[in-house]
Amino acid sequence: MDRKRLLVKVCGMTRQQDADASRGLGADLLGFIFHAPSPRNVTPEQAAAIATPGVLRVGVFVRQDPDEVKAVMDAARLDLAQLAGNQDPEFCRAVGPERVIRVFFPERLGSIANLEAELARFSGCMRFALLDAGSSGGGTGRSLPFASLAGIQPPAPWLLAGGLSATNLAEALGQCSPAGVDINSGVESAPGQKDRAKLEAAFAAIQPFR
Repeated sequence: MDRKRLLVKVCGMTRQQDADASRGLGADLLGFIFHAPSPRNVTPEQAAAIATPGVLRVGVFVRQDPDEVKAVMDAARLDLAQLAGNQDPEFCRAVGPERVIRVFFPERLGSIANLEAELARFSGCMRFALLDAGSSGGGTGRSLPFASLAGIQPPAPWLLAGGLSATNLAEALGQCSPAGVDINSGVESAPGQKDRAKLEAAFAAIQPFR
């Protein structure tokens, strides 16, 4: 995978047709959520049944222990684990740093200095960092203040998440420089159901930055 090319992750996969549409538009990563309270929650068997040739498969985990994460990764044919709870560096090492996307919540940390200190604590423990809105779990549908992230220098490539859609992707990418973006609710007609027109509009907004 070319790290210089802006990566696009489409999360919350529940249907083959949405995976096909996302792949066809140029998605690099597709996400499956393994968190029962989420309306986009799937079982490992449901995720495994969705074919995604040519893209990386990501599982989103909040409350599982490392053994559970690894078992789901095997059963669902996942490449990466997106850790969106309070997992510490030891947890990341147990899963395998090269397989971890660690989620950080700038709003919870209170300042860019605190965010950078927390990112540094996970140096060598993750393949990607992901910055999301809210204070835990993700999936808020809200956006981060993009300009505040312009100068951050995480110890791993970072992805921007949180309420991204065709209406704000160009603004986001014009104000900060992530290695990739993670889109979900902003391209849906209902939770877990991607909207083809919204997907196309989002990829059109991203295209000038790829």
